[in-house]
Amino acid sequence: MKLGKHIFGVGAMTGISRIFGFIRDMLIAQFLGAGRLSDIFFAAFKLPNLFRDLLGEGALSAIFVPMFTDQKKDENFAKNVFSWLMVSLLGITIIFEIIMPIIILILAPGFSDDPGKFELTIMISRVMFFYVIFVCIAAFLSAILNAFSKFTLAAFMPVLMNLMLISALLVAGRYSNETVLYIMAVTVVLSGIIQSIILWTRIRKKHFGLNLVIPKWTPKIKQLFKRLGVSIFGNGFYQINIIIGTLVASYQSGAVSWLYYSDRVVQLPFAIIGLAAGTVLLSSLSNAIADKNMRSVYIQQNSSIRQALMLILPSVVGLFVLAQPIIKHLFEHGAWTPESTHAVAAAIMIQVLVLPAMMVSQVYSKTLYAAQDVRTPVRTSVISLIVASVLYLALFPFIGYLAIPVGVVVSGYLKNYLLGRACKKRNLFKLETKTIKSVLFSGLFSAMLGAGLWFVPIHGIISLLLVIIVFGILYLPVAFLINKRF
Repeated sequence: MKLGKHIFGVGAMTGISRIFGFIRDMLIAQFLGAGRLSDIFFAAFKLPNLFRDLLGEGALSAIFVPMFTDQKKDENFAKNVFSWLMVSLLGITIIFEIIMPIIILILAPGFSDDPGKFELTIMISRVMFFYVIFVCIAAFLSAILNAFSKFTLAAFMPVLMNLMLISALLVAGRYSNETVLYIMAVTVVLSGIIQSIILWTRIRKKHFGLNLVIPKWTPKIKQLFKRLGVSIFGNGFYQINIIIGTLVASYQSGAVSWLYYSDRVVQLPFAIIGLAAGTVLLSSLSNAIADKNMRSVYIQQNSSIRQALMLILPSVVGLFVLAQPIIKHLFEHGAWTPESTHAVAAAIMIQVLVLPAMMVSQVYSKTLYAAQDVRTPVRTSVISLIVASVLYLALFPFIGYLAIPVGVVVSGYLKNYLLGRACKKRNLFKLETKTIKSVLFSGLFSAMLGAGLWFVPIHGIISLLLVIIVFGILYLPVAFLINKRF
């Protein structure tokens, strides 16, 4: 497998998706601001995203791809897993539609002080939760394509969703604010349906038969569900971490939206680089470990770390220095206020420091999943969640919503350390000297260029773009040459 080529392809699609995502968020900021209505939308959207990550792109994919590879990509195994997935999703959807008021009370207890806000959040959440069924189907179909080293179409699906939401916002802008929320919720569900149809069609064209069958409880399915349960428990802790942060932040007006936008900005370089590398690595490492080719495993790991951190480290520096002008010139329009700009920028400057740890953790965790070890990521997730939650609750009375990014950073580095130690103990990872040298150079060079950014005046979106372009022109050629020598 051409690792760099696939990572670039997935990263490019993810980058396009995030660009359209920013356009979408700019429109949301313009129409809804960063207050009551945006809090409702983002709180409601967290629930289907939680299940997408747990049952779709997170635990199921991490467990299914290595087992599917080990089963020689057996069509009947895929059909059986798909059928069990549908049964589970239908059951979950029915239950959550019934108990949605309780769920919202748990997720955003601060909303209960405003009865109108609480009731509207319940209604929007009920509409949007149907997205869970279709996005999980799309994620499962994407996992099958990824197992066959077909990554690009699956990576394009979030682009489609963002394009649909942008179109919906442009059309809905003429309606009342509450109507806009309903239009957006319905559009989210429709995007899941269309994604599923497109991916299903692509798989059928590859002559891979995937259809519903009567689910059979086989030893492999039992093993998959056992691992899935453990993995959901572990991956769920990251989502629970986000939920706890939302719960705490809901007691400060506007904080849910501030943290959403800061997370969107920070996650942009990680999604383009880190998640792309993780998606490709899971498939390639599964093949290498199945063949007992540890030399190939080490080469792929070190290459991924060098190339990813070469791009992540300047992103950290750039976002730290340019947080205020980025938010000001991208979002400070319409209902968005200077107070919101300052609040989001402060959160970015803290949370961005976790990006290197998140990137390396992707390599560690995908290695463990490829080796079909799901217990170790669970243990590290439990520990990091406990630490993050303690920090949220302990620091919120003193620094308010900024307690959440502080907790994210501390727990992120702790999790990275624990995952790395586990991989090294099992001889699943060996750090090469050239990787250390490359990372040190990237960090020092990025810091030097970042120091110069403090003195550059930025008065508009054009000057902001020029500064970013110049930063890239100065950094990238030198970094690529040095990295190639190492």
